[in-house]
Amino acid sequence: MTDASAAPLRLLIIRLSALGDVVMASGLIPALREVEPGAFIAWLVEPAAAPLLRHNPRLDEVIVLPRDEWRRLWRARRYLALARAVLQFRRALRARRFDVAIDAQGLFKSALCAWWSGAARRVSLIGREGSRWLMTERVLPKPDPLKPIATEYRALARHLGATGPYRMDLAVGDAPRAAATTALAAAGVRGRYAVLCPYTTRPQKHWFDERWAALAQRLAADGVTPVLLGGPTDAALAPAIADHAPGLVNLVGRLQLDDTVAVIAGSALLIGVDTGLTHMGSALKVPTVALFGSTRPYLDARVPHTAVLYEALHCSPCRRHPTCAGRYDCMRAFEVDTVLRAAASVRQLQA
Repeated sequence: MTDASAAPLRLLIIRLSALGDVVMASGLIPALREVEPGAFIAWLVEPAAAPLLRHNPRLDEVIVLPRDEWRRLWRARRYLALARAVLQFRRALRARRFDVAIDAQGLFKSALCAWWSGAARRVSLIGREGSRWLMTERVLPKPDPLKPIATEYRALARHLGATGPYRMDLAVGDAPRAAATTALAAAGVRGRYAVLCPYTTRPQKHWFDERWAALAQRLAADGVTPVLLGGPTDAALAPAIADHAPGLVNLVGRLQLDDTVAVIAGSALLIGVDTGLTHMGSALKVPTVALFGSTRPYLDARVPHTAVLYEALHCSPCRRHPTCAGRYDCMRAFEVDTVLRAAASVRQLQA
C-alpha cells in the first residue's frame, strides 16, 4: 500500500457483528500485517463481539461502537444527548487519523462509520443498502463453487494486496484461559472434553435435542466429557438436552465470551451447527464437525481438522424460508452415528 520510506499507515477494519462473521473476518488481521507489517491496525466492533478481538496481540486497538448507550438515549427520547454522543464518537474516531478504512460488513451503518473516520481511502465489501456511495472503492467477490470459509473476506484481503494463505486469527487471552480452567474444574471436568454447540438464532438451523443427548451419552461412554456451550439467551433451552444426558456438563450462559473461546481452544472436539462458536473451532484448529442445513456458509473450512456435513436437498439452502413444515429434513439427515464417524475422522487427522 505504501513505499518503505513513508510513515506507517493507520488502518481501520470495520466489522461490527455478528460473532461468526467477526471470527471469519479475523483473517484480515494477518493479511494486513503481511501487506503492511508496521501499520497501526484498529478494529471497530459492537460490544457483543469485542471480547473476540481484545486479546489479539496483532491488533493495536479495539474500538467499541457505543451502540447500547445510543439506544438507551433514543428510547429515553433524549435526542439532543444522543446527537452529542454521536458527534463525540465521530470526533474521537476522526482524531485517530486513519489512512484507510476497510468496511468488511458492507452495510450503511458500517459505511457511515468508515466515512466518519475521515480516511481518504475507504474500501467496501459488496456495499449493500446504498453504502457504496460513502466509499471510494468497492469489492465484489466472484462466486466460488468450492465455497471456502470466509469467501468474501478472502476476496477483500486479495484486493488489499495480500497474497499468502488466508487464516482466521482468534487469540486466547491469559485471563480467559485461567477462567476457563477454573470453570471446567469446578464443573468436574477432568481430562479430554468435547464441546457441543447446538444453539443459533433460527430454529431451522438447529439439530434435534434428543440427538444431542444421545450424542453426549456416546461421547461420555468413549471417555470424553461432553460440555454444552451457549450464550445467556440459550440457558432456558439447555435442560432439554442436559436433563437427558447423564455425564454432560452444562455451561450454557455461565461463561463470558472470551472465556468460552478459551474453553473451545482446550477441547478435544467441537460439534456444532451454523453458529459463531462452531466457526471458532475451525479458527482455533480444534477438530470440528459442522452441521449445516438451511444455511451453508461454507463447504470447505480450508483446514483438515474440520468436517462439514451438508445434505443438498432440492429445497436447500432455504435460509430464512423453510418449506418443510417444521420437519427440517436437511438436519434430520444427520444421524448420531454419522456425526460420530465424522468426529472420529477429524480427531484422527488432528492426532
